[in-house]
Formats: sequence, C-alpha cells, structure tokens
Amino acid sequence: MGDGWSQAGVGTISGYNQGMQLLLRWLVSAVALYITVLLGQALHLRFWVAAGLPGVEGVLLFVLILAVANAVLRPLVRLLTLPLSCLTFGLFAFVVNALMFWIAGQVADGFTHGFHVAGFEAPLFGSVVMGLLSGLINKMVVTDREKKKL
Repeated sequence: MGDGWSQAGVGTISGYNQGMQLLLRWLVSAVALYITVLLGQALHLRFWVAAGLPGVEGVLLFVLILAVANAVLRPLVRLLTLPLSCLTFGLFAFVVNALMFWIAGQVADGFTHGFHVAGFEAPLFGSVVMGLLSGLINKMVVTDREKKKL
C-alpha cells in the first residue's frame, strides 16, 4: 500500500514529485558529464572542468544548456540534415549530437569558465559517452509510469 498520490498515479514519480525527479535527472547528467570529462582527459582529449566551485557551476550550466539545445535546436538540425542521415543510415546523428555538445560547451564557456570543450573529437566522444552513462544511471531512477510502459 502506498499513499493516495502514487496509487492515483498523479504527482509522484518513484517516490518524488516531478520537480524533484527533474532535479535528480539534472544531477545525474552532471555526474555523467564529470565522469565523461575524466575519461576524456585520460585519453588526452581537449576538454576540462575547473577545480572547485567554478567547475561545479560549469558542469551544471553545461547540462542545462545542453538540455535546452537538444530541445530547441536539435529537432531543427536533424530535419535539415535528414538527407545526410538517410545516406549514412542514421550515423550522421552522432555528428548532430557532437554539434549540440560543442554548442553547449561554447555557450557554457562564455558564461562561466568552469567547463571547456574544443575540437571535434572531444564533443564526439563526450556526446557518446555521456549519452551512455546518462542512460545507464537514469535507468536506475526510471519512473513508475515508465516501468509500467515497459
């Protein structure tokens, strides 16, 4: 037996309200980005996170900007690059994801100097690894409604 809200399926998601769940996913994405940057630095790719509070600000701001870029710009870019995606059997989506990662990195670096990404390899690596890590970690915090859909 749960409380009335979770039985009705309204207002709670996995024991949290929707705002708390959004905040949790934002933090999960930030952790995934931090791990991605550490892996990328080990491979000598050109992105870094500053130490201390500027680094935390940079990572959180980057994740927020990436979410906005993926919500606003990505559908338009995917539509415009649809012929290339068809020719490459969808593999051009990796380039689009790397572009969104790079754009978010440039905007975040303009606001705070806590996160920086440069070149093509770093955004490509970052978008793939961060997507995998976020997916794996978010799988652990999947919502009750999403579990019922599966």
